[in-house]
Amino acid sequence: MIDLTVDEAVIGRVAAHTRERNVRIPTLAQMRDPALIPPDVRAGLEVVGLWDLHPLNLYRITWHNEPVPRGGGFGGVNLVEWPPSLTGVEARIISLIGKWFPTGAHKVGAAFGCLVPRLVTGRFDPASQKAVWPSTGNYCRGGAYDSNLLGCESVAILPEGMSRERFEWLRTVAGEIIKTPGSESNVKEIFDKCNELAASGEDLVIFNQFDEFGNYLWHASVTGPAVEEALRGAMREGDRFRGFAVTTGSAGTIAAGDYLKQRFPGSVIAAGESIQCPTMLLNGFGEHRIEGIGDKHIPWVHNAKNTDFAIGLDDEAAVSLTRLFNEPAGQDYLASQGVDSGTVESLPLLGISGAANVLSAVKLAKYYEMGGRDVLVTIATDSMDMYRSRLHELTEDRGAFTSHDAVAAYHRHLLGASTEHVHELSYYDRKRIHNLKYYTWVEQQGKTYEEIQAQWYDDDYWTGIQALADPIDELIIEFNRLAGF
Repeated sequence: MIDLTVDEAVIGRVAAHTRERNVRIPTLAQMRDPALIPPDVRAGLEVVGLWDLHPLNLYRITWHNEPVPRGGGFGGVNLVEWPPSLTGVEARIISLIGKWFPTGAHKVGAAFGCLVPRLVTGRFDPASQKAVWPSTGNYCRGGAYDSNLLGCESVAILPEGMSRERFEWLRTVAGEIIKTPGSESNVKEIFDKCNELAASGEDLVIFNQFDEFGNYLWHASVTGPAVEEALRGAMREGDRFRGFAVTTGSAGTIAAGDYLKQRFPGSVIAAGESIQCPTMLLNGFGEHRIEGIGDKHIPWVHNAKNTDFAIGLDDEAAVSLTRLFNEPAGQDYLASQGVDSGTVESLPLLGISGAANVLSAVKLAKYYEMGGRDVLVTIATDSMDMYRSRLHELTEDRGAFTSHDAVAAYHRHLLGASTEHVHELSYYDRKRIHNLKYYTWVEQQGKTYEEIQAQWYDDDYWTGIQALADPIDELIIEFNRLAGF
C-alpha cells in the first residue's frame, strides 16, 4: 500500500540534494504538534511569508499556523464555529480552516503525504525525476509547491474548466501545466493523461491523490488529531461529538473520520456529493459546479465500509451560498437577520466546497434533529481567495447580487435546507459504493481483485495504513540525519 523499502543505491544522492537546497523534512508528529518543531526552524519562520517558496514552509503544513500572512508562529487549530443564526440549526457546527496553509489550501498536506514516503526511501529522486500531480485543483497546487521547494521539475495536470486563480498561481510555480478536457467531474481524462505520460519513457513519478495512500494517511494522522484537539477545546460539559461531514473529491479528507470514529464511538461519517453527479447516491454521473468534489468514480483511498451517510447537495445551493457569503448585499442581509459581525467577516474563509461542507453538516443535523449539545465538524478546504473570478463570472451571467437574491439564498438554501438526498447507508449500500471502485481501478487502472476484496473484508487493511505513521516518521528522522540536519 505504501512501500517503505529504502533504495540504498539512491537514498544518499537524494539526501545530498535536499541538503544542497537546505530542505529539512518535517515529521507527521511535528505537523500534529508544532511544539516539537526545532527552535531554529521556528526562529527562521519569523521572517518567512506563508506562501513564500521557502523550504522552512514545509513546517507550516499544519492546522496550527498563526492566521497571518507573514512571520506567524503556531497556536491552536484554526477554526470557526457557525452560529444557529447562520445555519438555522441548534447543533454546533465547526469548520477547520484551510486558508492558513501554504498555498491557501490544506491539500498541500495531502501532497506532502504522497511525496514524502517515496522521497525518504529514495524511490523518488528530485534531482533527476519529474513529479506529476494529477488533480482537479488544489492538490496539484500543493504538489507543485512542494516540488518547487525540493528543486525538482513538476507537472500539474488539471481540467481546463477550473478557476482562473488556480492557473495564474500555478504558472509561477509549476514547471509544466497540462489542461485536460472538461471540469470538476472529468477525472478519467486526467487518468488518461497520466497513463500517456507514464508510457512516454520520461523519467517521472506520478503522485495520484486518488490512489496514493499517503493522502489517506496524512489526513488520518494530521487532520483527524487536529479535529480531536479542536473538539477537546470547544466542547462544553454535556456536549457530544456526533459526526464528521465533508464532501468527497479524492476522499483523502474523509480519512480523518476513521480516526475520529476510533476515539468517539458512535460518531458518524457523512460524505457529500453534488446531486448533479450522484455517484454514491445513484451510481450516477454528470457535470457540476462545486469545485473540489464529485468525480464520477469512487477513489481507491475511500474507506466506503466506514461511511455512514451519502448526502446530496444541489450545486446551485453551493453557488448561491457563495454569493450570499461574499457579496455586500448578502453580508448586509445576514447582519440584518442577527448574524454577528465576527461571523460575517469569517464567511470568506469558506471556498465553494467549504460552503457545501457547511451545508452537508446542516442537512445531517436536520436528519438527526440535533440540539445545542450536539457537535458536528467539517472542513473549509480553501477560501474565496481561490474563487474571486467566479463571483465576477456569476455577476456577468446573472447580474448583480441584490438584497432580494440574498433573501432567497438564505431562506431557501440554509434555513430551508431539508433532509432530501440524505441517505443513511446500510451495509449493502456501502458495499455497492465500494464495488464501484472495480470499474475504475481494477478494470482501468491495474489494481488487483485481491486488494479490492481486502479493502472490504480485511479488518486490518485501513488500520494498517494508519499504523505506518510512526515508521514513516522514523524514516524522515533518519533521512534528515543522512542529509546533515
